Amino acid sequence: MRHSFKKYFRNVDKVLFLSVMLLIAIGLVLIASATHANIPGPHRYRFVFRQALFVIVNLILGGYLMRFDYRILKHVAKPLYIFNLVMLVAVMVVGKSALGAQRWLQLGPISIQPSEFSKAIMIVCLSSFVESRLPTLTDFRSWIPVFLYVFVPFLLVMRQPDLGTSLVFMAILLGTMIICGFRIRYFLIMGGLGLASAPLIWHMLHEYQKNRIRVFLNPGLEPYGSGYHVIQSMIAIGSGLFFGRGLFNGTQSQLNFLPENHTDFIFAVAGEEFGFVGVTLILILYLIVIVRGITIALHASDDFGTLLAVGIVSMFTFHILVNVGMTSNVMPVTGVPLPFMSYGVSSLTTNMLMVALLMNIHAPVSYTHLTLPTTSR
Repeated sequence: MRHSFKKYFRNVDKVLFLSVMLLIAIGLVLIASATHANIPGPHRYRFVFRQALFVIVNLILGGYLMRFDYRILKHVAKPLYIFNLVMLVAVMVVGKSALGAQRWLQLGPISIQPSEFSKAIMIVCLSSFVESRLPTLTDFRSWIPVFLYVFVPFLLVMRQPDLGTSLVFMAILLGTMIICGFRIRYFLIMGGLGLASAPLIWHMLHEYQKNRIRVFLNPGLEPYGSGYHVIQSMIAIGSGLFFGRGLFNGTQSQLNFLPENHTDFIFAVAGEEFGFVGVTLILILYLIVIVRGITIALHASDDFGTLLAVGIVSMFTFHILVNVGMTSNVMPVTGVPLPFMSYGVSSLTTNMLMVALLMNIHAPVSYTHLTLPTTSR
């Protein structure tokens, strides 16, 4: 048993593993810095201890996830898809509301966000659904069932409302379409239709979502309302200058000017306390994770593994770009956590298990050529 463990872990992508663990470690330090001044007494570091506990739990779960054949997942995709829909409907019926959205289920002392887990489930289910149809995905019409397959959970998440997570579904779908050779002219047509329907989409948005877009275009529009988060975030990042103010020394985060500083806006804390040099190193670590994920996708032993890896990379890429973008006002604020660093049990668990799945796909020593279709390119 011990010999088999050693033999198996020799094949683990050590660069990917080390990069993720460094990001988690940085995240724990930043969570401690962002929260310690606001919680008096012996519970000062409770967020850090809780996050660290689930890091250990997820390392154990991830170790077991890496040991079984990931191809088994394609055989449980249908019940997983149904379970995902049931879970999202349950949130609508008995979910816990906070900050104007109904996204959480309360399980004893722990609040879980099913939409976070639905991303991972969507990656598995969509990969299985597309893999079984690869030979037939030759024109736009053949993709319609795939679009409908994603649209159902997308709509349920939008109803919570959770625009950020629903857009992650679109990012996963987009990555899948690209790797499967979806024609460029189809992308252009869909982009044109999206622009043409922009007024209709605008009227479908909730008022707070509209305000976020208005604030993105003009942060000073509501400096003490919808624009407050963005303004404080930009002040925090800008005040870090080149080397940062130093750990536990940031004014915006320590004095509680920066809201959600240990969750969605943790990158702003990094910018203030670590400066340009620190956030550059963080972004390099994320780049390594993305590049290793793409490499694993291109060298997977089968199409299902390639589709899984592409879905995971698409999810990580979207999260990183949107979170970093919204904290620096390059993108509208959408409540998307920064992978491995933002506080949150659901998000951390999903991300760590997806990394374990990437390593599972990487683990085989010998690879075969891909058979993804080229007829639609």
